[in-house]
Amino acid sequence: MKFKCACCNEEIEGIPTFGWDYPLFYLNVPKEKRNEEVFLTEDLCVIADRWFFVRGCLEIPVIGEEEPFVWGLWVSLSESEFFEFQDLLGVEKRSGYGPYVGWLSAAIALYPDTENLKAIVHIRDNGIRPSIELEKNGHPLAQEQEHGITLNRLAEIYACMVHKQCPEVQENW
Repeated sequence: MKFKCACCNEEIEGIPTFGWDYPLFYLNVPKEKRNEEVFLTEDLCVIADRWFFVRGCLEIPVIGEEEPFVWGLWVSLSESEFFEFQDLLGVEKRSGYGPYVGWLSAAIALYPDTENLKAIVHIRDNGIRPSIELEKNGHPLAQEQEHGITLNRLAEIYACMVHKQCPEVQENW
């Protein structure tokens, strides 16, 4: 699968994936306090022993392609669901747990406000990050997840994320 970047016309091979290393809420913690108030791994984040986040994959079908486009995003969970999820990280067959309801902790410049969109986290087996399913609420990101995107839209997303050629650029890229 190939497409051309909407910004530079470079031919891109394969479907890219974009994600964040921490939840958006992380930026609310002053830099000088992050070492003491934040527990952060590749898959988990706890802030001030009060807010709990897991990292997952919001998959967007690409029309006519087998592989989806993936946003690597963070979702807040309740404390009890977070600790259940954490206990399952080393378990190979874990998809029978959950799903968990949470709220997106991400700001994606290509869409109107994505912070706190309602999401369902589905645990997957074999150490694969959970899938994130957005509530069908009419939000453009939820609509793309439900209906898919074209290669032209993928080219726009790529241009925004790689070349910052989009309406708003987020500081945490």
